[in-house]
Amino acid sequence: MSKVALVKCGSYDEIEVKKSLKKGLDLLGGINKFVEKDQKVLLKLNLLTGDVPEKCTTTNPIIFKALSELLLSAGAIVSYGDSPAMGNTEAVARKVGFFQIAEDLKIKLADFLNGKEVFFDKGKQNKKFFIANAVFDNDVIISLPKFKTHGLTKFTGAVKNQFGCIPGLRKGEFHVRIPDHESFAKMLVDLNTFVNPKLYIMDGIMAMEGNGPRGGTPKKMGLLLLSTDPIALDATACRLINLNPEYVPTITQGMKFGAGTYLEKDIQIVGDNFDEFVCPDFIVDRKPLKLYKKKGFLSLLNNLLVPKPYIQEEKCVKCGLCVNVCPVKPKALNWDKDNKQRPPKYNYNYCIRCYCCQELCPHSVIKLKKPFLRRLFG
Repeated sequence: MSKVALVKCGSYDEIEVKKSLKKGLDLLGGINKFVEKDQKVLLKLNLLTGDVPEKCTTTNPIIFKALSELLLSAGAIVSYGDSPAMGNTEAVARKVGFFQIAEDLKIKLADFLNGKEVFFDKGKQNKKFFIANAVFDNDVIISLPKFKTHGLTKFTGAVKNQFGCIPGLRKGEFHVRIPDHESFAKMLVDLNTFVNPKLYIMDGIMAMEGNGPRGGTPKKMGLLLLSTDPIALDATACRLINLNPEYVPTITQGMKFGAGTYLEKDIQIVGDNFDEFVCPDFIVDRKPLKLYKKKGFLSLLNNLLVPKPYIQEEKCVKCGLCVNVCPVKPKALNWDKDNKQRPPKYNYNYCIRCYCCQELCPHSVIKLKKPFLRRLFG
């Protein structure tokens, strides 16, 4: 039986957050169940990019501060970090507000820039990864995902948070090699199993709905979710927003791979009342994902059924970030005849539907459009 703790937390007030975190930890057996004195503990944040905390793109710095203080009080040696999609860890940590907190608490920034290749014989699909040194430099990893929607996997939570353990641009290589969401989810589950966080604490005080994981809208959920089972945690979060967990590939593949359970009968909810946090009007795509196949005779049909990214041209500021992050060669998104005074143009023949452009657009002007046939036939 997997246990998921739901703890009410109405704001990012430091005292309230620390009290809620302690309550959640106690519900799972107490902080000493997860860390021992003098153990090195890595706090794996969600640092997608350097947006202010109010945008809800990243884990909130107050959760980081409160948890760090609890861990330091237990005698742990704490470090923190992530490999952002854009920029280096320190620059993003400074912009979001983590760096100064860490300096005040004398917490070191972990090494997410360098790493090494590893062979993972227990991997079900992926047996080779290039992993950041931060993973190997610590005894215990605690993952701190953000409650957000996501274009590729519908929901980004406990499982997907460990994608940031792959340094820098190497993450883009996986999108090229594994363009379909099901295989990509299998890779994420294998990666999460290798990294093996001992605890997951999801920041759901303010979540992100709509065009996540960067361009969505903040939505108050007012809770923290804690578990040692990432599949159960993500499934519980999905049920709170009336999203069928079976439509989230990291959840279904995670259970198939033995990384946890999404079955309600096998999940024990502890803490505050589940019904208190249910949010049926949360904006998220609740329909099943359609598998995109890059090649083969079904490629044309899939192109007519799988959502396409598109630019709201009247709102585009022509910053070019979407062009820079497109991982395929030749690029699926590029300047038309090198004219940077006009918004970039898509060539959908090259587009692998990784949604990196949509994920990282700083102005939230790249959306996902369901093709006519998909809307017609569901």
